[in-house]
Amino acid sequence: MNNQKRQMNLGAFFMIPGHHVASWRHPESPTEQILSFDLYRELAETAERGKFDMIFFADGYAVNDRNGVGIEQSVNVRPDPLTLLASLAAVTKHIGLAATASTTYNEPFHLARKFATIDHLSGGRSAWNVVTSSSEEEALNFSKEHHLQHGLRYERAEEFVDVVRKLWDSWEDDALQINKESARFADPNLVHHLNHKGNWFSIKGPLNISRPVQGHSVIIQAGSSEAGKELAAKTAEVIFTAWQTIGEAQAFYQDVKGRLKKYGRTEDSLKIMPGVFPVIGRTEKEANEKKQQLVELIPEKVGVGLLSSLISFDLSSYPVDEPLPELPNINDINGAKTRFQLIKDLGDRENLTIRQLYQRVAGARGHREIKGTPVQIADQLQEWFENGAADGFNIMPPYLPGGLEDFVDLVIPELQNRGLFREEYTGRTLRDHLGLERPANHFEKIKGDYYDTIRN
Repeated sequence: MNNQKRQMNLGAFFMIPGHHVASWRHPESPTEQILSFDLYRELAETAERGKFDMIFFADGYAVNDRNGVGIEQSVNVRPDPLTLLASLAAVTKHIGLAATASTTYNEPFHLARKFATIDHLSGGRSAWNVVTSSSEEEALNFSKEHHLQHGLRYERAEEFVDVVRKLWDSWEDDALQINKESARFADPNLVHHLNHKGNWFSIKGPLNISRPVQGHSVIIQAGSSEAGKELAAKTAEVIFTAWQTIGEAQAFYQDVKGRLKKYGRTEDSLKIMPGVFPVIGRTEKEANEKKQQLVELIPEKVGVGLLSSLISFDLSSYPVDEPLPELPNINDINGAKTRFQLIKDLGDRENLTIRQLYQRVAGARGHREIKGTPVQIADQLQEWFENGAADGFNIMPPYLPGGLEDFVDLVIPELQNRGLFREEYTGRTLRDHLGLERPANHFEKIKGDYYDTIRN
């Protein structure tokens, strides 16, 4: 019987120079260094010092010129996250390395090879956050006039993930022989062609890199729509999600975990980690002052533009000190449907004006915001963790590096004192940190089933 106390998983979500839309204006933000490797190395080393499971970089494929002031007043440049993860693999030893890559504007072979490379370079620490792009602007950067409709994006995504996994499996674990005396580099019987022909992709294979150290890079998924939940139940091992209340989070948790059985999966095979935006002060007064400082840094047009982007509806012509106008039906939204509903519900529930609503979401962007002392922050995380709302959290510092340092130096010791978080790494790979099994090889299973049939 295992009497070890259940511990939460933690990801450090890096949006540079912080998650708050005005973080680049914060006096402690090193905004001029956003393309400097030294900044990313410092952040990764700080997160590893805090024993985080992983660091995570979101990504997108377009500049968001919100209301014509996005370029002027928002951060719209960022390094390619996969290139960055490969670099950070060399200066870290334990922490997982996760990044977003869209199935809408990539090809399976490219991504399978890149994530396999990062997994080998890091000794088994890579993770892929699978998303479907939701921005119309991205389509225009990929020779397309219109963005794929929501349902088609998820149809493509499901086949995309299936193909990537088979590409990772195209070299069995023992395929590399590297026998110099017999001139045998690899066993061709252990290397497989996919010969995949589907609705979206036609791929021969095999991949031109051997199977990742972890078998597969850890699969993360971030959608919470009906299609997103079904894709997650079938393919994901971690879900990054956004909820405002414990009731919403519990309902989502039970819903997705309840879908796993039909895919032959256990509840432990999927970790649900809501995003959390923590504003931390050594006193409540200090925490309130930090939050107010961030609010005062938001340019009005940037706030309205951010809110418009999150709900896929242009609010620029509406008075900012009045409530949201009548919005389209969610079925008519071709952007992120769950985020649209979450933010609309927040505005309606608290009767917020457009200004008040953009001030609320300018940091967490629809995720949960928590504020207070280290003890109060730990209390709020513990409540969700111990009451069926989360397996852990994706921490979204308001500004960097200070917001991350506050969490590592003040909150993590409190969680450790309560036995809720590790004090040292005990495994080598990201799968070890998350308590996830190494997946069996698809082609080995086919061979096993074939030989079982012959014997019977």
